[in-house]
Amino acid sequence: MKDVWVIGSGQLGRMMQYAGTPLGINVHPVNVDDPALAAPELSATGVITAERELWPETPSGKALQAHPNFRNNTVFGRTADRKTQKELIDALGVATAKWLNVEADTTAAQCYEQLGDTVLLKRRSGGYDGRGQLWLKQADGDSLPSEWQQTSIAEEKCPFDEEVSLVGARTAQGELVFYPLTRNLHVNGILMASISPLQRLVHLQSQAEDMLGAILNELEYVGVMAMECFRIGDKLIVNELAPRVHNSGHWTQAGASISQFEMHLRAITELPLPSPIVRNHSVMINLIGVAYDEAWLAYADTQLHWYNKEVRPGRKVGHININDASVDSLLASLENLRGHLADNYGEVLDWVCEELRSLR
Repeated sequence: MKDVWVIGSGQLGRMMQYAGTPLGINVHPVNVDDPALAAPELSATGVITAERELWPETPSGKALQAHPNFRNNTVFGRTADRKTQKELIDALGVATAKWLNVEADTTAAQCYEQLGDTVLLKRRSGGYDGRGQLWLKQADGDSLPSEWQQTSIAEEKCPFDEEVSLVGARTAQGELVFYPLTRNLHVNGILMASISPLQRLVHLQSQAEDMLGAILNELEYVGVMAMECFRIGDKLIVNELAPRVHNSGHWTQAGASISQFEMHLRAITELPLPSPIVRNHSVMINLIGVAYDEAWLAYADTQLHWYNKEVRPGRKVGHININDASVDSLLASLENLRGHLADNYGEVLDWVCEELRSLR
């Protein structure tokens, strides 16, 4: 049996745990946020990975980070900071939005001059699901708040056509494997739905693989990484990187012969890493702040992943994967969900259904 310890004990670690069981891998998610939790007893041959980019200096967190088999130990500090992440992308010549580092003396006027009349401030670390962001608009006379100086970067507003992502993996020997591009819908910065594969995105696949492949190789990364992009015409530009399994790859649990969670475990434990077989079309719907409903399971092509979290407004509590060879069957399952989700899901389901109808 192989042992893998995960820095973090959220839903991603949990899904790695049950992906590891059929492979004979014992996956141990660790709640590194608990300062009272003693450092775990680690085997010399065990492997350390992470489900998150940042963690506190607790006894368990420090012990895991210090282990010699912590995969990608040098990567997290570089990618968790948006400044150094952008510097990496620029150094490789990979396309990304124009940006600047917000220094102690940076002003809004400088941001507008260099980046345009609408600018997005992003905290250098810690922001996710739309948090840690602030728009500045020259037309509104917005100034740059002092608390954002030395803690953020500023980006130009990109007039993108849509948001897509690519999930890929790399072995220690440099072998690269990718899933098809995924189209994503964000509402208020939170991922609400994903669809993959889409024939109309196939012509962008090699461009995306070249971009993410360059990043993976430069970092000598081992495991799964996600690259979120904006599509502008036939050009992709990187929005952000996530050095871990990622929400936009959850569809692979139902839609691929090897899920992203299994792919990550295979890569970090040096198991064979064949290209996954993609099955049919998949839809992933995030469950945000909604109560559990057994009616979601009324259709056989619908797969529920419930995180057993307390339901709170805005909190990610689960996701639903739908996979089917028939577009009509996918649409029927989505219509079933429509009657058992909150009203705000209407626009999400409309978005998914419109894309699916174009496949007919």
